[in-house]
Parts: sequence; structure tokens; C-alpha cells
Amino acid sequence: MAGLFKNISGDKAIWAVVALLALFSFLPVYSASSNLVYVVGSGTSIGYLVKHAFLLLLGFGIIYGVHRIPTHFFKGLSLIAMPVVLLLLAFTLAQGDVIDGANASRWIRIPVVGITFQTSSLASVVLMIYVARYLTKIKDRTVTFKESILPLWTPVFLVIMLILPANFSTAGIMFSMVLLLCFLGGYPIRYLMGIIGAGVLLLTIFILTAKAVPDLFPNRVDTWMNRIESFSNPEDTEGNYQIEKAKIAIATGGIIGNGAGKSVMKNFLPQSSSDFIYAIIVEEYGLIGGFTLMFFYLLLLFRIVVVANSHPTIFGKLLVLGVGLPIVFQALINMAVAVELFPVTGQTLPLISSGGTSSWMTCLAIGIILSASNKKSQSESEEIDENNPLEVLSGQL
Repeated sequence: MAGLFKNISGDKAIWAVVALLALFSFLPVYSASSNLVYVVGSGTSIGYLVKHAFLLLLGFGIIYGVHRIPTHFFKGLSLIAMPVVLLLLAFTLAQGDVIDGANASRWIRIPVVGITFQTSSLASVVLMIYVARYLTKIKDRTVTFKESILPLWTPVFLVIMLILPANFSTAGIMFSMVLLLCFLGGYPIRYLMGIIGAGVLLLTIFILTAKAVPDLFPNRVDTWMNRIESFSNPEDTEGNYQIEKAKIAIATGGIIGNGAGKSVMKNFLPQSSSDFIYAIIVEEYGLIGGFTLMFFYLLLLFRIVVVANSHPTIFGKLLVLGVGLPIVFQALINMAVAVELFPVTGQTLPLISSGGTSSWMTCLAIGIILSASNKKSQSESEEIDENNPLEVLSGQL
């Protein structure tokens, strides 16, 4: 055990925040899982707790393994992983799974271990690394929109369009994060405005196509529209069922909360252990607990910016921001949905909500950030960028 801790490197504050969030997650997950046990009639609370512990243990294994990889290796890995991700997304969408009449082509089942894997979570991390690599490649020259279409925007739009039919919120968040990273990376703003226009046009075409051919994407567009209409119409209590229960949970919690495990609304919220776990946390731990949790995510954001700012290479800076900002952004969206500041999206609370793929990909991103914060990795990356002709050659690929 002493040898394990000796090999842990990187930003200690990030390690601490991630460990505290993971440890705290056991309380709300154990409490909220009773909804699945007594209402849905699935499994036991202890069983869900053990599963959550196992998933987090694997997640920290991912963090430990990835944070030992030198940062510059992720450049080449993104080139290898991008076509693999596109194939996985295409395969996932082609399955055409339907649950309760709705398209649910978000997961693939791994036969050997019998678990499901959400490919869009992996695609999000790989895409941000790929975009960071491209922005690094063009950092010292003026790029035209035409020459960036094939190497940058074609992969971006392929990934987004393969995710969009089954998961609009994830596709929207990914597109927003890519635009933000491009802005931070110095990509011309006038080109970004054109990309936004193209994105709106393609989305409009997709919605019109789905409306014209309903069997192509069963119920997905209708689901999006219903959620937006319910959000814009507070009097629609039937459409706002989850939001109303979440607001009751938050109001019941008050300042100090009802105490650990004493949530009542967890029995009425269908996604109490995942999408709406923040409402359960506020109900049990009050506004004090809710704001404390928000503080830790903002602290994580602060440390991500510090690590990015201190990295000696452009790729390292963009890499940290590219994989780090979506974690905090997703957390804030999850909280905003619970308090009705945002339509229902289905986004989980990173490191807190139950679920395997999302937790693992969050851990993958954190491992990359910790790799970039490692002083040895920083010096190796700087040396390779400046002195290794193979790195210069790989930048031309």
C-alpha cells in the first residue's frame, strides 16, 4: 500500500476533491437506491452499494493507470481512438434498440462480462483530445476555414450526428464544449459562427426528417419537444412530474436537511439515484450540503484551470481544459435541472450518481488531468515538443 501511494503523483488538491466526492457518493446512492428496491422491486440496497463501490474501485484504477501515462502520448492515442469511436457509435446506433417504444440506442452490451457500455461517454473524451491536438497543430499559423473542414469539423460532426438520434443532451453538450475549446484555442471566431449556423441547420433538417418519417427515430424528437414545452410551461404538472418532485425534495430539505437516509421523495423520483440525485442530497443534507457539494465542483474547476495554466505546452493546456471543463459543466447542468433552471437532460452528477460508464469516463478524464499536472510528465512533453523531430513529423499527420 505504501508503494502504491508513493507512485501517486499530480495535483494533490484534485486527488483530494475526487476522493471526497467518491466517498460522499456512498451515502446518497445507498439512500436513493431504496427507490429501486421497494418501488421498482429490483435488487437490494446493499447490492447497489456493493456495485457502486466496485464501479468506483475500477474508476480509481483507471485514474491511477492513466495518470502514469505521459501527456504527449495522448496526441497519438487520439488519432488511433477516433476511428474506433466512430465505428462503436455507428454500431451502437445501428442496433436500433427500443425500450417502451422509444429509441434507446445508447449502449452496447459486452457479452463476456454481461455489462452495458455507453459509447457516447468514451466518444466525448476522445473527441476533446482530438480537437486539442488539432488546435495545437495550427497554433503557429493562420488557418482557413476550408482547410479545417476535413481534419477538424468532419470528425466532430460525424460524432455529434451519430450520438444525436439517441441522446440529444449529450450531443448538445459535446458540441458546446468543442466550440468553447476552439474559442480558447484561438480558432477564428468568424469561423465558429459559421459552424454554429451549420449546426443549427443540420439540427433543423434532422428534426424535420424525424417528423416526416416517425419510424426512423421512434419518439426521440417528441421526447425532446415535450421536455422543452414542459419546461417553458410551469403549469404542466404532468409533464413536469420529475421536476415537481425534485422541487418538493429541495423545499423539504430546508437549510440543514432531514438527515442521511431520511429522504421521502426518493420513493417518488424515478431517477433518484442518478439524474435527480442532487435533489435527494439537498433533501437529506439541506442547502448547506447542496452548496458544499457545489463548492467542491467549483474547486475542481479552479484546480483544472490552475493545472492548464501551469502546463508548459499548448497541447497540455488545451487537453486539460478539453477533458476537465465538461465534468464541471455536466455537474452544473445536473444541479440546474433539479432546481428547474434547465430542461430535463438525463445527465448524471459526476462521481456521485450511480452508473458505470459515466463514472469510468469521468475517471479517465481526471486521470488525463492528473497526468498533465505531473511535473515529470510536463518536462517530458516540453522536451519532446522542442527537440524530437518525430513529434514534429507526427504533428503533420
